[in-house]
Amino acid sequence: MRYWLWAVGLIVLLIAARLAYIVIPASGALTPVSEIGTQGCERISVAPGTEDVTVDPVTGLAFVSAQDRRAGAMAQTNGIYVFDPADPSRVTLVSNDSPADFRPHGISLWRGEGPDGADIARLFVISHPAGGSRVLIYDIGEGGALVHLETVSAPAIRSPNDVVGVGPRQFYITNDSYFGDTPMGYLEAFLGLPLGSVAYFDGESARIVADGFIYTNGINVNAASDRLYVAAFLGREVRVFERSPSDGALRRLTSHRMPMGADNIEIGPDGALYVGGGVDVFAFLAHAEDPEALAPSVVMRLDPDTGERRTVFMNDGSLINSASVGAVHDGRLLVGAVFDGHVLVCPYAG
Repeated sequence: MRYWLWAVGLIVLLIAARLAYIVIPASGALTPVSEIGTQGCERISVAPGTEDVTVDPVTGLAFVSAQDRRAGAMAQTNGIYVFDPADPSRVTLVSNDSPADFRPHGISLWRGEGPDGADIARLFVISHPAGGSRVLIYDIGEGGALVHLETVSAPAIRSPNDVVGVGPRQFYITNDSYFGDTPMGYLEAFLGLPLGSVAYFDGESARIVADGFIYTNGINVNAASDRLYVAAFLGREVRVFERSPSDGALRRLTSHRMPMGADNIEIGPDGALYVGGGVDVFAFLAHAEDPEALAPSVVMRLDPDTGERRTVFMNDGSLINSASVGAVHDGRLLVGAVFDGHVLVCPYAG
């Protein structure tokens, strides 16, 4: 009996040490909040849960992935929306050609040559229907209208959070956790276990190409498509990988620490990374339970080569709660959030 007590005591001690070393610092609960880059911001009403935003560099249209996570089931407002940040008076739902149980999450816009050499545009969308998570591929038409081309599911796509397209049918996804939305998944996140991963779909099959992340989140590639960037929300880091365009293999180059819960990654016109995220995990959890509880937001600019970073947007939550993305285009910063029903469009000088 004494040995069992010793064993239980040791387990409790190890858990406490894990919480003290990983989870409490990762929470960001003691991070001071200032007002940065909030002057002149305009709220654009879209739909509940503007979790991911990306801007088409050719048309200038902003695509917004919206899912009402508080609804607890499929919500009629779920979808992909489009608006012009230069004239945001009109917001249009463009995902009419989508499955009935559409619960969009991370999105990625890819432009390039199709099999016949013609220029094409694709939108990759993660969705979490009741039957299991998958990636939907859409053709982008005039005005951002989406036509569903293909749905991809695979064992390696376990708990997808974000996606980045690297070809007409090729993409990477982040599995934020191993156990997903289950009691074991909650324990995994609570203990900050490094079980998150990245999977690559080569057009035929999917495989894990990187792992060891503490809650993998945002993902993106540079313009040359030979560098891949991956954010870890609880790990509070952005990892940089060398990417092989021929087979999708990754080689880790470096990791940059982030003083935030790093969420989605968008690429600026100069190649810098814009990382949206939450300042305080506990405040975010409180906001998830109570819409009136404020959760601070932050967007940081990160140089992927040097690791130099600076805060370009910060707010106590009164403008937008726990930002999940910051996209830069044509002198504007677009900020989305996990639960809020609007996108902030702020002046941004770079």
